[in-house]
Amino acid sequence: MISRTTRPLLALLLMATSGRAEVSPVDIKFTRQATTRLIFDDDQTIPLASLDPSKVVGLEVMHPITRRGAGKATVSCEKGGLQIDSPAAADTTLWFGGFNPFATYSLETGFVKGAADVGLEFLHEEGGVMQIMASIRDGECEGVSWSLVKEGKVLLEGKANPEAVGELRGKFRLLVQMAGVGFNVYVQQGSFTRLVGRADVVAHLDLRKRAVFSAMSTHLRVASQETAYVTVGKCSAAITPGMGQADIRPVTDEEGTPLLEQGRLWFTATVRGGGLPHPAQGVFSLDPGVFDPRFEGMIVFDRGDGLLRNDLASHLFLDRPSGEWRGWTTGFSAYGDPAKKEKKEILAIHSRKDPRRGFSVMKASPMGLVGDYEDPHGVFDKASGKWRMLLCQNVGGYKAAVFESSRWDGDFSRIAGPVDSDSTGTTLQVIDGVRYAFFGSADRSFHVCSFPELKPLGKLDVQMPPWNEQANARVWPCVVPLPEGYAAPYVMFTFDRANFPGMEGPNWTYGAMYLFHGHPKK
Repeated sequence: MISRTTRPLLALLLMATSGRAEVSPVDIKFTRQATTRLIFDDDQTIPLASLDPSKVVGLEVMHPITRRGAGKATVSCEKGGLQIDSPAAADTTLWFGGFNPFATYSLETGFVKGAADVGLEFLHEEGGVMQIMASIRDGECEGVSWSLVKEGKVLLEGKANPEAVGELRGKFRLLVQMAGVGFNVYVQQGSFTRLVGRADVVAHLDLRKRAVFSAMSTHLRVASQETAYVTVGKCSAAITPGMGQADIRPVTDEEGTPLLEQGRLWFTATVRGGGLPHPAQGVFSLDPGVFDPRFEGMIVFDRGDGLLRNDLASHLFLDRPSGEWRGWTTGFSAYGDPAKKEKKEILAIHSRKDPRRGFSVMKASPMGLVGDYEDPHGVFDKASGKWRMLLCQNVGGYKAAVFESSRWDGDFSRIAGPVDSDSTGTTLQVIDGVRYAFFGSADRSFHVCSFPELKPLGKLDVQMPPWNEQANARVWPCVVPLPEGYAAPYVMFTFDRANFPGMEGPNWTYGAMYLFHGHPKK
């Protein structure tokens, strides 16, 4: 059900007709108000599991200990910390959680006397072991390495470039961001986060498979070849907003009205993780009167093939007649396993559970739009009785086009476009009673077109857009009109395309989020 706080915005936007608007999008001046980038922010995490020494009573019951080999380390919790005292070579692990292939895992290193490897171990019950370890000697990190071993055979191994690790002394945090088909490794000291390595493991172990991740567990591991004394702080597993956010689009009802509930607008945004198969679909909320973006949840998708897939660039809507949450997503997970040679496609998604909070799984199914399609945004048009979808189609480059169907989940055919201009982030919105099509472009502007005809009407007037002369400008315009009572009658959310430093190879690890206020120029 739509809450009472949503109804003013609903009344404002339901006038989507073909009549003449007093204010069109090109008559609005958008002025930059604020920007932020969430980078594994502690206050933006959704907890899954933890080993918090300050809250442990009965250590070996809460966090069972495994001691390998002849060495037997003493493990205890004292003064809010975990101590591992090894009088000789020892290899010790402590269980602290299950496993989620899209979670971020964190370990706080403490004091180290002697030499020890301290890190995280992900154990499959059939014998596979994935480890990410920091080698520390007398408080100085000498390197970070990772490996995947099964039945004694090393399937994958790697180590961080020493320049990436840098001079790392004293306490720091080791972060492992799972990305479905692999992981990214970071070190964090103070407020600074540095990427030190990454690996894809899908050729050996597809972490997205239910049969795989449901049989895995997460452990703290401390190993030494000599006498060592190690302290460790909190270990945790959480769903996080990653190190960049992009592809911002409002969550709506079936007719395209943005959901404004208890003073907060809801929107989807991609949580970045690397290349095309590594990001995931995040859900956020924000009070449009201020700038307080809040990471609310993550959605993954189930096509019935045994995998949980991290598809993205979605449009999520509440279908009020059925009470079901529905939408469309772009199947970028097709690039996850190169051996499968899957094709990207637009998928219809649905869930009875409200997927906006926590970790949610939505059912996904093909709808006939197979190939180079991206960024779907659809509405039910009452006047025609049809579902209409604006998306990007690769026709000599990605360009906006409109598709139509009598069903929300299939049989779409093109009725307008493609446009002449390069397009990205195709988005629909009602301004002063008229629905318009918006999209970003490589030409460093936000385009406005009529809908559904896609007749060019002009470009948004944006003060201080989220790019400069050197930056990539292919970003999305997310324009939302607001009811009375706010400082501006319109807001626009968008992002930049500054990639996270240190990622080698092609990657999509942007960006920061931006808020603009819009006022009519008349």
